[in-house]
Amino acid sequence: MRKMLRTDPIEEARRQWTEHGWAGAADGMAAVTSLVRAQQILMQRIDTVLRPLNLTFARYEILMLLEFSRNGSLPMTKMGALLQVHPTSVTSAVDRLESQGFVERIPHPTDRRAILASITDSGRTQVLQATTALNAQVFENLGITEHQVEQLRSILRSLRANAGDF
Repeated sequence: MRKMLRTDPIEEARRQWTEHGWAGAADGMAAVTSLVRAQQILMQRIDTVLRPLNLTFARYEILMLLEFSRNGSLPMTKMGALLQVHPTSVTSAVDRLESQGFVERIPHPTDRRAILASITDSGRTQVLQATTALNAQVFENLGITEHQVEQLRSILRSLRANAGDF
């Protein structure tokens, strides 16, 4: 069990930043450090849910992308673009999903150079089970109010848009 801290270490770092003459960057440092820590907290919660299902979040995202696609299959190159990850990461995740029987590679019907990743019935069952668990244990209870969730989504959307994410 983790020991609870009496003070917020990020706020202490912010105070130290200001004290050392970096007041102009102190709020930004605290915001970035808080985002990184929040990501760690959420990934730990997600991993706790997905590990018993023998999935990682990256593989879960691929299964959901395929589940949401019109035919249950997509070109590997398109998956990388939609997930905003390097093609090598998609290939590695699809390799693992294929070895688990959740995805199969099939030839593209009109482009002989392209390969489609296609979700299997087993993959559909697994991703539904994972989604049910993630919804209940993570997505429906982030630990902040619904209003704060909406504010956070809006702020992060602006950050992503300003970075050229979309």
